[in-house]
Amino acid sequence: MGKQQDVGGSDRHSGSGTTGERAIEGGVDARLALAQDPATPQMTLFDLASDPSAAVRRAVASRADAPAQALRPLTRDHDRGVREAVARNPSASIANLLRLVKDADRWVRWAVAGNPACDESVRRVMSEAADKELRGLLAESRELEPELAARLIEDVSPEVRERLATHTQDPDVITALLADRTARVRKGLARNPRTTAEQRSALAQDPVVDVRVALVGAVELEDADLARLVDDRSVQVRLALAKSEVVPAHIRQALGRDPDEMVASAARDFRPASARSAAVRAPRIGHRPSGSGRRRPGGAAR
Repeated sequence: MGKQQDVGGSDRHSGSGTTGERAIEGGVDARLALAQDPATPQMTLFDLASDPSAAVRRAVASRADAPAQALRPLTRDHDRGVREAVARNPSASIANLLRLVKDADRWVRWAVAGNPACDESVRRVMSEAADKELRGLLAESRELEPELAARLIEDVSPEVRERLATHTQDPDVITALLADRTARVRKGLARNPRTTAEQRSALAQDPVVDVRVALVGAVELEDADLARLVDDRSVQVRLALAKSEVVPAHIRQALGRDPDEMVASAARDFRPASARSAAVRAPRIGHRPSGSGRRRPGGAAR
């Protein structure tokens, strides 16, 4: 079904089709069944949107074929579950989503963040929100305009920047965050499969142990980087290396002779979790995987 259009108007419908003049017969179960029935006429959905039962209103709010004007009053419903159902509805109009992304209840706002119908106008409101979690959910989005990505790079919250670092697919964003002074942001980058071999080499020499630990457990590294990490001054890093699913056999053999018995034992006793490793190789510079198109910062191929 195409995108709904919210053309404005009163939140309460008037005329012969309103519940004020035409009550729907039957108990709650009957009205709920009617709200869930794909064959129910749209004018009846208008009536059911004002039903005294929250369960019935939630059923209307969840329908992809519900008219935007029927959903509009539900964006201000006193029941959070009703508003959240509209927020999750992939056919909700942009006007309705813009109302809900500013909802007083955080769960409703967060539901909007996961709605595939969100466009740039909704994402812009999210980027300017005081709600840190809402901005964090935006940072994880695969659809992120360059201007909004730039705003999140400078976000006051290290958590938001970390989530952006972990999920972004944009090379410019990765490069910018590599220089972030907060270790947890670089730790997020260490887990990002879109980093290049050169960027991984820089992260392998990061002064913060947690960054190096995250790196060795997440992505494949060049032999030169692995050789340095085998002799890393931190037992935590060497232990993470010994337990990593993405470390080649000769590195694990070297760790089996580590002076720390805990590291050596972990390397000798290692058993892969699966026959095939979930290793993530560094992308080749200038190489675009087949089937991918031009990408926006943090976004999927369009």
